[in-house]
Amino acid sequence: MTIVSFHEQVTGWNRYLSKALASEGIVRGYQQLERLLTSFAKAKVLPYSSAAADIFEELRKQKVRVATMDMRIASIAIANRMTLLTRNTVDFERIPNLSFDDWTLPPKA
Repeated sequence: MTIVSFHEQVTGWNRYLSKALASEGIVRGYQQLERLLTSFAKAKVLPYSSAAADIFEELRKQKVRVATMDMRIASIAIANRMTLLTRNTVDFERIPNLSFDDWTLPPKA
């Protein structure tokens, strides 16, 4: 997992909580934040390092057109020489030197 993925999910649940008016929505939001915290605490979380930042800047210079957060996630994967698991192949296939697999498809024989 990447720190950027954590950031995206925390931001999403923060936004959800800021709009929740009823008690059940607030309870759900905090339950999801707790679940997220527990899950990421157990996981290996890859940082957004200087190497990833350099790759990100290089991709921007190449005018790769992918959303910022996806580009950051890809930059972390490239910097760590790892395969990115995603179902968003349309965006990630635009990124040069990125190894990725669609985790929703059955394994190749």
